[in-house]
Amino acid sequence: MPRGTYHHLDPGGTLAGVEVFSCAPGPAGWRYVSQTYDAENRPLGRVDVTVDDRWRQVRVQVTSGAWTLRGGLAGPEAVWVRVPAEDAEGPGAHAAGAAEQAATAAGFTGRSPAFAVATARLLGLGLLDRRRVRLVGVTEPACVALPVDEGWALVDVEEHATDTAPLRVERYEVADLATAERRVVHLAGDVVLEAPGLELANLESPPTQ
Repeated sequence: MPRGTYHHLDPGGTLAGVEVFSCAPGPAGWRYVSQTYDAENRPLGRVDVTVDDRWRQVRVQVTSGAWTLRGGLAGPEAVWVRVPAEDAEGPGAHAAGAAEQAATAAGFTGRSPAFAVATARLLGLGLLDRRRVRLVGVTEPACVALPVDEGWALVDVEEHATDTAPLRVERYEVADLATAERRVVHLAGDVVLEAPGLELANLESPPTQ
């Protein structure tokens, strides 16, 4: 079960947040949980993502600042509610007057590496394959959700020798189709090794391949 720490960096390379995470496959899919802190070790938020055996995001919860977004996939749609964080604890959260929203999408995306892992595995691209995907982007710290169209391409695969088994590392090029902004994501199993604004600072156990 991979456990470790990601560093979130601002555009100048300064530490903006620390995400302490664990993730693991289960009998019906995969789950990722994390807690994020600022550079002074003050809590910033939490992420909890559960996918099914087809990598569909069946349960998503993002807490950042004063807000919490809860959602998941229902058929071809992503559905969610956004509530004040203090109202999101306990079973009565959905009864607090929050209106449910929905959009046709394959899942959610956001700052946490959990979403890059879930999207890549959902797409299941072969080498040099390309795919367009619509997601619901969750912005922090307000937890505002807006649809975003991305283009994903698996452009390279390498195997690196380890003490146990070869480690498969995939390089994805990801484009925001509205802005043409591109980023490169290096992924090994269920761990993001490198991405813009993200650094894998510590990994206590190998990725799940």
